[in-house]
Amino acid sequence: MPHDRRFLQVDVFTGRALLGNPLAVVLDAQGLSDACMRSLASWTNLSETTFVLPPTVAGADYRVRIFTPGGELPFAGHPTLGSCHAWLTMGGQPASPEFVVQQCESGLIRIRRDGQRLAFEAPALRTREPSPAERSAAAQALGIDPAAILAAQWLDNGPSWLALRLADAQSVLALEPDHEAVRQLGKVGVVGPWAAGTHEAHFEVRAFAAPIGVPEDPVTGSLNAGLAHWLMQSGVAPDSYLASQGTRLGRQGRVHILREGGAIWVGGQVAECIRGAIRLDDDVVAS
Repeated sequence: MPHDRRFLQVDVFTGRALLGNPLAVVLDAQGLSDACMRSLASWTNLSETTFVLPPTVAGADYRVRIFTPGGELPFAGHPTLGSCHAWLTMGGQPASPEFVVQQCESGLIRIRRDGQRLAFEAPALRTREPSPAERSAAAQALGIDPAAILAAQWLDNGPSWLALRLADAQSVLALEPDHEAVRQLGKVGVVGPWAAGTHEAHFEVRAFAAPIGVPEDPVTGSLNAGLAHWLMQSGVAPDSYLASQGTRLGRQGRVHILREGGAIWVGGQVAECIRGAIRLDDDVVAS
């Protein structure tokens, strides 16, 4: 039996609609099957679609499940901020005046309101050094000389990214990846600095996520969270900086990074685009 459920589509990491990373959010998602969630995520054809549910663990204000066109993610950044915005906008009341606490497959994520922005606390990060073969394959997939990769690290905070640091933002923007080659390697994130005084941002970021059905993600919270840990620990980034992402896609994503008291906060604005109801039949089965 179809039921109407509250639905929002928002744009994340931007204060102006159409310039960030869109997200579809279904509230009141109780009773929907995994197959129905997968079908809707495939139908919206957005990088992520989320489903907000009552929490199942103590301390959480709500639970969210995150789906890409290719499957479910344990955690992702722009869906975290977008789902929190939708939950608050539609009347959600956090238990704490200081934080909203989101439950996802990776655990509990704290989110705080910072003026016009929301910011999530970056989850724990696992890292490993890529092999020489992986570095070589990444260079080939991106069409660059291996020597252009100044540093590389696998970053895993739920999603796993092969992160590559290039000499400058212009080198990042010039990349013309072979997306099928990227698919064979895994998700690849690339970062390079802007020269002082040439751009409002400190770094330019691009995210190639062909394995989950997204050749290039417009703005990526999980990747930026992992990059922040890595760049700060390497002494490359300051405790507070701004990252730009989505430029090659015609977007103007802005990701605000702050290290405070041992925690790294990843923030951005959220713009609401669509509000209404979506009629979902739980008998729908993903093909």
